[in-house]
Amino acid sequence: MIITAGNLKGQKVIAPDESRPTLSKVRMGVFNTLQSLTDFNGKTFLDMYAGSGIMGLEALSRGFSKAVFIEDNPQVIKVLKTNLSTFQPLSPSTLLTGDSLKTAPKLGEFDVIYIDPPYFSGIYEQSLQAVKSIAGNIVILEHVNEVNYAGYKLIKRKKYGNKLITFLTK
Repeated sequence: MIITAGNLKGQKVIAPDESRPTLSKVRMGVFNTLQSLTDFNGKTFLDMYAGSGIMGLEALSRGFSKAVFIEDNPQVIKVLKTNLSTFQPLSPSTLLTGDSLKTAPKLGEFDVIYIDPPYFSGIYEQSLQAVKSIAGNIVILEHVNEVNYAGYKLIKRKKYGNKLITFLTK
């Protein structure tokens, strides 16, 4: 997997076997849409259920000032630490280990929050509730099933094969 744009464009990112990395076509679509909604300079990005960390690394590469990654799978964390250490001198980031549902509400506000839990985990609605108090401008969901996003306003929805990318705001 490679970072698709920005100052880290072309850099390789390791994908853990236990994860389902967001494909480059989808990442490009997410960030192109996001760029039409907000300026990245000085903004913060929360990558819940981070996996390889590719979404947060893409955010940093494209100009976000800070990215925070939350992951709880020990095997995935090992790979994520390697990925983050590769880019640490170039991009400020923080890795928080533990349950995203418990960790996220304790954090400060973020301009953009990316939520991509295991597809059939049934925790999308819980994730939206967990970030309600820290959500700044935009919350992005990557999902395959319909999600009840009550309390949020739909900005945009895009479909990539069987995946849906939903942009929300409070």
